[in-house]
Formats: sequence, C-alpha cells, structure tokens
Amino acid sequence: MHFYQVIIGSEILNRRRDDKHFDFLSNALLARGEKLHASFIIEDDTQLIENVFTLIKNDPQSIMFSFGGIGSTPDDLTREIAAKVFTNSPLVVHEEAKARILKQFGDDAYPHRIHMAELPQGADLLDNPVNNVPGFSINNRFFFVPGFPQMAHPMIQQALTTLLRDSKPRYRRTFTALVSENDLIEMMQKVPKEVELSSLPAFCGDRRIAVISLSSKDKDMVDQWYDAFISFMHDHNMAWVEGDKHNDPDLCNPEA
Repeated sequence: MHFYQVIIGSEILNRRRDDKHFDFLSNALLARGEKLHASFIIEDDTQLIENVFTLIKNDPQSIMFSFGGIGSTPDDLTREIAAKVFTNSPLVVHEEAKARILKQFGDDAYPHRIHMAELPQGADLLDNPVNNVPGFSINNRFFFVPGFPQMAHPMIQQALTTLLRDSKPRYRRTFTALVSENDLIEMMQKVPKEVELSSLPAFCGDRRIAVISLSSKDKDMVDQWYDAFISFMHDHNMAWVEGDKHNDPDLCNPEA
C-alpha cells in the first residue's frame, strides 16, 4: 500500500496555524510497520485539490488520508471535489450523517451545518468523538477528516485499526560508517528491494561519514544484510560504529 497524506489549509501555508497532522500520521503508520509514500500541504484552491486527488486516485496502490475542508463554510471544498474525483457523481444526502448532525445540533443544524451531511455517493462514516459530525471514507481507501486534530486523529486511528488489523512493526538496524557513502555503493547495489536501505551522508569534523539503515518486516533478512555490510567493511579495512552516531561529539572530535 502507498499511503498518501493531504493536508488542506491555507492557514498552514501562511503560518497562521501550525501543522499537527504530519507527525501524527507518520508516527501512527510507523507504529504499524508502514510509512508515508507522500505528503502534501496545499491551499484551499479547487483546481489544486482536484489535481492532487486525481494524482493519488491514479495510483492503484494508494490509500489517502485527507485533512480539512469538510465543514460547511465557503472555503470548505473537500466534500464536493472528493465526489467529483472519486465517484464521478454529485454529493448526496447521507441519512445517517444527517441524523447524527440533527441529534447534535437540533434546530441549529439549519441552515448551514446540515450541509455537512452531503457526502459522496456510497460514503462510509468515521466517528467524531468531539461533536458527532462524522468524517467519511470512500471504498475503505480514501479517508476524509476535519482539520481539527482532536477530531481528526481518533478518526484516523479508527481507519488504521481496520486497514492494518494484522500489522507487524518493521525491524531496523543502523550503523555509522566512518567512510564516505561513495565507498559503500558497491554493497548498497546488492541489497534486495525487500529491504529498505537508507544512506545519510554527514560530516564528522572534517571527515565524511555515512549513516546506513536497513529495515524490513523480515528480521532475518535485515540481520543478513547488516552482517553482509559489516563483513564488507571489515574486508576493506573500513571503521564503523553501531547506531546513528553522526552527532556524537566524541566520535567527531579529531583528537578522539
């Protein structure tokens, strides 16, 4: 699965509000052995939102979490655009969503709040623990929640519990090679795609180093390739230390 995040809100881009969603979702996925494929922060612009939704829809492996724009004010554009992109049909009144809104607000649901019950055809609801106005999903694949973290994050947890019921955390091993990452490319090229390889170059004093990280849900495979790297460095007289030590003052002290 390719997990996408779309955070909609001009107030984040113009710094009137701080984003709370990227850290939340990336950490929630990592805890379940997954990671974000891409994250977008975009303004409240109809064409831009449609373009981003279309890009994500066209990825057959995509799972999307969209934050913001599902309220009842004029700048809340997400519901209508989601209907257009993901169902190719107009919004329809979702009777259960309407009932929840009426239960929460009574007569005050009219004339504006009630429009939040107008959802894409076939939408399923996500429970809102704060004010009972639901988020929604399409095909258990595209998820839409409010911009308020207190409402949005429990809805996302609800979705992830269903999507990743049998999730397994990723296993990771990391070491710091006291050589340039260029010296390790020969070894990097051998790592199979089933193992996620990360190489982060850094300077340690005036010396080039590289932090190498290997991860997978298959512990044995990670251990196998970790040991292969260590053997390669031993054979080529390259020094290394376990873990990410690129900021270690003792390691980076030229006199150490």
